[in-house]
Amino acid sequence: MPSLLLSPPAAFIILLLVILVVASLLSKLAFKPAKHSEAETKPYACGEDDYDARVQPDYSSFFPFAFFFTLAHVATLILAIIPAVSLTTLILAGIYIEGAVVALFILYRKW
Repeated sequence: MPSLLLSPPAAFIILLLVILVVASLLSKLAFKPAKHSEAETKPYACGEDDYDARVQPDYSSFFPFAFFFTLAHVATLILAIIPAVSLTTLILAGIYIEGAVVALFILYRKW
């Protein structure tokens, strides 16, 4: 019976029940915020009542850098785990490096 309680699903269910009981007991002690008026939740627009601007950040300049770092990290991971036991694996590693360099040139080419 004790080994059954130590199995991962049983331990998860027991800990989940303990956490739910502790959370329900502590929720009675938690801070309850005061009620806010409707004006406090609206964006400030210098006195305009019908202000309805939606902020849409532009991440288009971020994606090339994110793609570069993804490509660099994956290439490093692949090159780190390729065993250098034969000439064939070294040739495959070279082809992979060339492919990564070509992908970077395509990424940063100017139109």
